[in-house]
Amino acid sequence: MRLHSNPASPFGRKVMVAAHELGLADRITVDDHLLSPVEPSEAVIADNPLGKLPTMVLDNGHALYDSRVICEYLDHLAGGGRLYPQAGDARWRALTLQALGDGMMEAALLARYETFLRPEELRWQAWIEHQKLKVQRGLDWLEQNVDQLAEEADIGSITIACALGYLDFRFGADKWREGHARLADWFARFESRPSMQATLPRQL
Repeated sequence: MRLHSNPASPFGRKVMVAAHELGLADRITVDDHLLSPVEPSEAVIADNPLGKLPTMVLDNGHALYDSRVICEYLDHLAGGGRLYPQAGDARWRALTLQALGDGMMEAALLARYETFLRPEELRWQAWIEHQKLKVQRGLDWLEQNVDQLAEEADIGSITIACALGYLDFRFGADKWREGHARLADWFARFESRPSMQATLPRQL
């Protein structure tokens, strides 16, 4: 299997954390790409018309995207039910936490694009603040509901952890841990997992 990704991408990290947790990381070759919304990669577009990361190309040539689909495929490949609870409240909790973490990562990426890619004279400060408020509301909810976060890896805890890791990587000056002590304690424990340490974000 071949994964189009970037070592700074929180969504790409999510896929690789899942792969490590499932014992499948050594079956994946990662092709790292430098791209942006205004500078797509033709190699990625050839496998995903949206041109977005991550995209996984299976051994049969079929491409899967986005991270939600790829992670569920990997769980299926590992026998199923490893990262995705199969039924009941646990399933809906994990899937909802995945949606929250994905949303926080999307908002953080949009804020990053606005400040890093857009020319300074064209930046929309209200847009940046709105995206950061989404992240803040997510952090506040997680602090109040930290007991919903699994100590072991499931798709919900992996996604939230990757979101928090991305905040450390790109928005360290915002000091998200302030006012979120319980969440910070959970993240410190989860971040020590080998899967998280093996996938620390870095600039390509």
